[in-house]
Amino acid sequence: QVQLVEAGGGLVQDGGSLRLSCAASRSIFRINAMGWYRQAPGKQREWVAAFTSDGSTTYTDSVKGRFTISRDNAKNTVYLQMNSLKPEDTAVYYCNARPYGSDWSRAFGYWGQGTQVTVSC
Repeated sequence: QVQLVEAGGGLVQDGGSLRLSCAASRSIFRINAMGWYRQAPGKQREWVAAFTSDGSTTYTDSVKGRFTISRDNAKNTVYLQMNSLKPEDTAVYYCNARPYGSDWSRAFGYWGQGTQVTVSC
């Protein structure tokens, strides 16, 4: 059974930090690339960060230097550490799993239920 469960969202002030987690079912975690998307009100879902097929990390330009994606293979969990948060980071954040080598600019694959991140001014 496919299962992705996010946690860690909340309300934080401008400049603050949050760490999101995504616990995945073992079957999904082992054979799929993992990443994070977000969707702000009235906007399309956009890719934020991901692991590439060689295990390295990649980020959308707006979060480079502020966000870090990491993983704990023993726990089948992916994390997103978000520092220096800005009001424009406010969105629902979704964990995503998909086949390796796919284009992260396309939003598809397995999704979690999402977790709300709100950054106040």
